[in-house]
Amino acid sequence: MTAFRRLLSVLLLALMLPSLTMAQTDDRAAFAYQRWYALVLELVRHTPTYTPPVASRAFAYVSIAAYEAVASGNTDLRTLAGQLHGLEPLPARDPAAIYDEAIVIQAAMADSASFFFSNTGPTGQRAMTAMKADLTERTSAGVDPETGARSAAFGKAIADHIIAWSMDDGGATIVNMGFPLDYPAATKPFEWVPTSAIRQQQMPLLPEWGTNRPFAMPQDACPLPPPPAYSEEVGSQFRIEAQEVHDVPGQLTDEQKLIARFWSDDPMLSPTPPGHWVTIALDQLALEDAPLDRQVEVLAKLGITVADAFIANWKMKYEYDLLRPVTYIRRVLDDKWSPLLITPPFPEYPSGHSTQSGAAATVLTALFGENHAFTDTTHEDDGLPARDFPDFWAAANEAGISRLYGGIHFRSAIDLGLDQGRCVGDFTNALVTRS
Repeated sequence: MTAFRRLLSVLLLALMLPSLTMAQTDDRAAFAYQRWYALVLELVRHTPTYTPPVASRAFAYVSIAAYEAVASGNTDLRTLAGQLHGLEPLPARDPAAIYDEAIVIQAAMADSASFFFSNTGPTGQRAMTAMKADLTERTSAGVDPETGARSAAFGKAIADHIIAWSMDDGGATIVNMGFPLDYPAATKPFEWVPTSAIRQQQMPLLPEWGTNRPFAMPQDACPLPPPPAYSEEVGSQFRIEAQEVHDVPGQLTDEQKLIARFWSDDPMLSPTPPGHWVTIALDQLALEDAPLDRQVEVLAKLGITVADAFIANWKMKYEYDLLRPVTYIRRVLDDKWSPLLITPPFPEYPSGHSTQSGAAATVLTALFGENHAFTDTTHEDDGLPARDFPDFWAAANEAGISRLYGGIHFRSAIDLGLDQGRCVGDFTNALVTRS
């Protein structure tokens, strides 16, 4: 299914569903929240600038806006203000006034999603406009106009506060799709060099992303030791790892090829790696019929941790600036070698898939428990069968090793990336979200 058709199908699904009655207050709020998330996951596929780091940032801010909108009227939830870096106290409700929760969450989601996906294409813009109009009408039906106006204004105030907070984090403006117009060429044999013939990708993606303000973790947290020292000597650790990647294409089983493609999550062709984990979380919440406060808590923590994971990971990528396997293998081992997957245009170490998957697994395990078995249906509409996992770490480990199968990463980048993800996830788990 093309991205255009997927986007339209999500929108049509929302518009075709029957209106909810006033008796279903919790359902009305959850309905609006879930419809916006379904659309956001499609907008990620439809927006050229939404590479994985940029997508992770959008997921974080939209999920925090929704969380704070719900927390403002739920005494069981604690605000993240004062816990997340730079987040000041949010607007408070008038204790003497009545608010409609569905209208509050609808307004917060509509404004935050529209802002953080404002650079999507015309189809995405029309989808957001139609979704906002439809859900505003649905959530407002039967509500006293004064209560409705007050609730909508409050939800918008929450979104505005989150948007203002986001503007100085270092990632608000993406120029040239994230590729710098100038970048120093490699001068040492271990340094990254372009792996694509595309002109734009002669520069690496988002070299400053690692300096962005993190959400829950401290700045420059979760550093990693250097990768194995670059060497072309037979028997060296670096060459051994390169030889392993070189030998993979001729040894892959059909199952391993499927794993590589299942976790590839390429921009414009998928919800991206962070969106993959968001899809997993949404499925688990639906299966347990989770109330709205549980939904916003899970997705806020997941959004925060994948965003921090990409900041920590990108910091290390550009600190070590390591060349990709395809570069080394063609230089030293086999000039005709090709990997199963296309190599992304940025340094190798550590694996971004590993770091963000390790962070996601750490947080989701804390939220859903150890040994939480699940089925991952993320790519069923793309023609890839669902995959079963005994727990979140099994999925994270598979996501990591998928990059070896694809010829994208050396083993050290995968293993240490998962370790980095655990570190990032621990900071997210330390957030206090319940009173």
